[in-house]
Amino acid sequence: DLERSVHWYTEILGFTVDRRHERDGKLMAVSLKAGAVRLLLSQDDGSRGLDRARGEAISLRITTRQDIDALAASIREQGVALDTEPMSAHGYRIFRLSDPDGFRFTVSSSQEA
Repeated sequence: DLERSVHWYTEILGFTVDRRHERDGKLMAVSLKAGAVRLLLSQDDGSRGLDRARGEAISLRITTRQDIDALAASIREQGVALDTEPMSAHGYRIFRLSDPDGFRFTVSSSQEA
């Protein structure tokens, strides 16, 4: 459900709603923003089946200037399980999590000054 996803992205990841897109009074999509990051969440019409797997074979990466460990702790404090705990890899500090629809995110921040 689109409203559930919007709630997760705003309350858990800290995005704000930039614009709601409606058609004939029905919510079809929501534009979200957090700093320079922009996301568009759109309503799945269910034409490919409501019980299909989502988010498989894809991982989205968000790069931030925020402290990765503090951000991960804030997300955990809200009751969200991380897919991986914060770790260092290739000059970045990263952690992974999945949204309520199964889409996987890698959240990273450069360790360089």
